[in-house]
Amino acid sequence: MPHSYSKIWIHLVWSTKDRLPYLTKEVKSKVIFHIREKAKTEGIYVDTINGAEDHVHCLIELGLKRSIAEAVSRLKGESSHWVNEQALMKFHFNWQIGYGAFSLAESQLNTVRRYILNQEEHHKAKTFEQEYNELLMVYNVVNADKRP
Repeated sequence: MPHSYSKIWIHLVWSTKDRLPYLTKEVKSKVIFHIREKAKTEGIYVDTINGAEDHVHCLIELGLKRSIAEAVSRLKGESSHWVNEQALMKFHFNWQIGYGAFSLAESQLNTVRRYILNQEEHHKAKTFEQEYNELLMVYNVVNADKRP
């Protein structure tokens, strides 16, 4: 086979340090715009991105050149550096260590896109912790530490 092909969809989720509500509407829109623009320069295709005051959801197509860990590192690390460089907050901003990365089938894309875009409405009834725990259960990650 003379060429390499890949189409791997990943739903990424990460939170602010200590899950504190740092992402006000104004800050969140700037951060989301910046992450999307930075992703383009890194060759990471961001299909959909949104979040709430304490976390971000990002649907990416992984491609051939990056691992999940590297893509997340580029998006999270650079964006926290940018927030601090731009002085968007009166304190030093950090994302929480860690993230969730969940693979998707093509048939799940529209459902996940809607889910990501409706974060504000979704979080009127559910906390980020509840949401994240549900994602871990849906993707059967809860007992991942018990695998051989």
